[in-house]
Amino acid sequence: MEVLQRTANRGSISTGGYEIDNSLKFEADNSEQLSRDVSSTGSRTTATVSMWIKRTELGAAQYLFTYGNTDNDNGRTLARFQSDDTLRIMGGNTVWLNTNRVFRDTSAWYHIVIVFDTTSGTADNRTRMYINGVEETSFSTRNNPSQNFIHGLNFQKQVIGYNSVDGGSYFSGYMTEIVHQDGTASAPTDFGEYDSDTGIWIPKDVNGVASGTNGFYLDFEDNTSAGKDTSGNNNNFSDTNLNAADHA
Repeated sequence: MEVLQRTANRGSISTGGYEIDNSLKFEADNSEQLSRDVSSTGSRTTATVSMWIKRTELGAAQYLFTYGNTDNDNGRTLARFQSDDTLRIMGGNTVWLNTNRVFRDTSAWYHIVIVFDTTSGTADNRTRMYINGVEETSFSTRNNPSQNFIHGLNFQKQVIGYNSVDGGSYFSGYMTEIVHQDGTASAPTDFGEYDSDTGIWIPKDVNGVASGTNGFYLDFEDNTSAGKDTSGNNNNFSDTNLNAADHA
């Protein structure tokens, strides 16, 4: 069973009051993905995405998510690892953030929180990224969207682990505790916390945290339904080529 391990720069399920026992393994070679159609448009300016991920393959473009299905900045918002293993947040055309940092530790669980809030009067707060509870501030590319910019958020489609517009670029690795908040800009402390004994960033119970029309929480506990939303919003995902054996 693949769980969050208690080591430096990794999540831990062995301390604190909350444990995670389930994750979903994605294989790029098997073209595995999760997707759902957005039937009711939510906020196009504000959202938070939280996920714990562990990579198994490096050196290739791999999508964590694609929101929206129209290839321009207003119709598509995505997060992907680049072929140099940096992490990029962008629209259909414009790169909003691209890290200097590389993500090459295949033994590490990374907690990634991405916050979109173009209503903010502070330009650098309109796209923010946190890794293991710490805000990422070193970027090779940074472009701040204009105030009240309309993203591809909560629009047309929500896809996990795949480039739904161009095809390909599947994710290889594990994901767990995926939370999407529609219309809310949250701090990473809504999803994780520091262990008081070790100082390691660990998960928190996020039941009830998913918010908004298109909010969802994927905990992958039901191995008969990979894309089951357990938030109560019934924003369930369809799965492609995923089955019970992919639950770890």
